[in-house]
Parts: sequence; C-alpha cells; structure tokens
Amino acid sequence: MNDIRRVAVVGAGQMGAGIAEVFARAGLDTVVCEAGRDALRTARARIDRSLHRAADRGRISEEQRTDAWAHLLFADDLEALADRQLVVEAVVEDERVKTEVLSTLDKVLVAEDAVLATNTSAIPVTRLGITTGRASHVLGLHFFNPAPVMPLVELVASLHTAPTVLDRVEGFARDVLGKHVVHSRDRAGFVVNALLVPYLLAAIRMAEAGHASPEDIDAGMVHGCAHPMGPLQLADLIGLDTVEAIARSMYEEYKEPLYAPPPLLSRMVEAGLLGRKSGRGFHAHASA
Repeated sequence: MNDIRRVAVVGAGQMGAGIAEVFARAGLDTVVCEAGRDALRTARARIDRSLHRAADRGRISEEQRTDAWAHLLFADDLEALADRQLVVEAVVEDERVKTEVLSTLDKVLVAEDAVLATNTSAIPVTRLGITTGRASHVLGLHFFNPAPVMPLVELVASLHTAPTVLDRVEGFARDVLGKHVVHSRDRAGFVVNALLVPYLLAAIRMAEAGHASPEDIDAGMVHGCAHPMGPLQLADLIGLDTVEAIARSMYEEYKEPLYAPPPLLSRMVEAGLLGRKSGRGFHAHASA
C-alpha cells in the first residue's frame, strides 16, 4: 500500500480545487492552501459546488460526498503544511510565482522524503526544482481539467528527480488516485500540450484571419472530426491566459513559429477576455 496519506494543494483556482477534490475523494488527509480568507472562501465554495454536482449526477453517493468533505482542511499560511508528505503546487502559470512557492515550501516541510510536485502545464520542471534544496524530490504531476473527471496525469521527472521518488509518486497516482499515468521527458509542453496547443493556436489564427467564425470552426471539429468540443471552446475552458502562458513557454523552449501566441490571443488576455472564468472569450458564457 502506498505510504502517502497527508497531502496538500497550494493554489485553489479551477485546477487546484479540482486536484484537492481528487485527493479528498481518495480518502486522503488534504489541506488546501490559499492566500487570504477571501480566496479560501472562494476555494471552499468551488469544491463544495463540485462535490454536490458530482453527487447530483450520480458520480458519487451522498455518503461519499460527505466523507470527501470531511477529509478537507483549509489554511492561508504555508507553515500549516509542515507535516505533509506530498504537496502539489497549482498556482498561476508564472515561473517566478511558482519558484517562490516551491522555495518556501522547501523550507517549511519537515520530512526529508516529502515530495514537492508542480502542476505546471509547460514550465520545465528542472528549472523549478533547482530553486529548492531538494531537487531530487521535485517532479511534475500534471492533472487535466476537470481533475475529478479526467483520468490522465502526466508524470515528469527532472534531471535531478530520484528514480525512487518517481516510482513512489507513480504508484500513488495510479493506485491511490486511480489515474492513468503517462511519462514525459522534461520539455516544455510535455506530451499532451505539445500536441494540443499548436492545434488551439491554429484555430485562433484561423479566427483571427477571418477564415471562419469561431462558431463554425468549433462546429467543423465537433461534427466533422467527432471531437467532444471545438478548439475555441476548449481554449475558453482551459482559460485563454493559461493557453497564452503555455504557448510562450513552448515558444521559448523550441523557437518554432507554430508555438508563438497569435496577436489576437494576447489582445484578448490583455482585455481580460479569458474564457469561462471571466464569462467571455471566443464565446459568451453564462457564468464566470
């Protein structure tokens, strides 16, 4: 049986809250850490809504919903995570912010074998790990949105990650969380985003050029290629700011034009049109 039972998630936005829910539903002692009481209230409400929605749709029972909630604690100070065996950093996709969080956690965690995982979508894990004093215990554990529903996690070892740590976390993700694990080398974009993001950017360029409307671009891929949603709908779901951040990281790594964020994407992010999270992106959304 995997020994990891005390876990935490730092950052409880859309992804972080989803990861925390995955942990709690697996019966793990889970601490959710956010900066400030307002952010914590938002995090609590987000997870509570998601658990109720899962119960209403029959994905979990009411008893499982109650049990999951009982496994959640909330904190606004990283010091509260001192006894954790695994901490997943899920803050904004910004290298400076992530390295600040990881370096602080490195000083806070008591156990020498505690693992620091980053949920980064594209930033090389080696660059993040070397800002800590435990690079051998830092790795990428990349979930997909919505984390309670999507079965995949990408496991990314840096050049310093110890093989025993990688094996330990792979067993945890597979056997405790019930996720399907794929391994990726430590290159920006890993497996999924290296394939997905150029597709999304191509759709944005098509809309930008006036080749077709966002509605027709999405309809073409849904009805012509049997995709569950169109590329611009998916970009809105991910968050256009996140898509842009991933594209920038990948362009910095590879210098390939297909990874460069289109001007339209950058303008929309600057304008605060981020997709579902803001209520408007390439499409209008009923609620932020």
